[in-house]
Amino acid sequence: MFQLESRIGEWLEKSGYRKDFVAKKLNIGVRQLDKYIKGDSFPSVPRLFMLAELLNCKADDLYRKMSLLKASRLY
Repeated sequence: MFQLESRIGEWLEKSGYRKDFVAKKLNIGVRQLDKYIKGDSFPSVPRLFMLAELLNCKADDLYRKMSLLKASRLY
């Protein structure tokens, strides 16, 4: 079993885009984008690919797969 760690914040920072700009492009609110960044919520598959295209990366770059053992050490 594994857990996904969001890397959206890292890619957002690299892009230089503001959260409100990205949220508007994805047709979501900034709060929802914050949930994606924190890993509290996940975008739909189409929205994930839109986000990846906007941030100039691959969809799988936006998340890191972690084992549950490693993930439990973070909390």
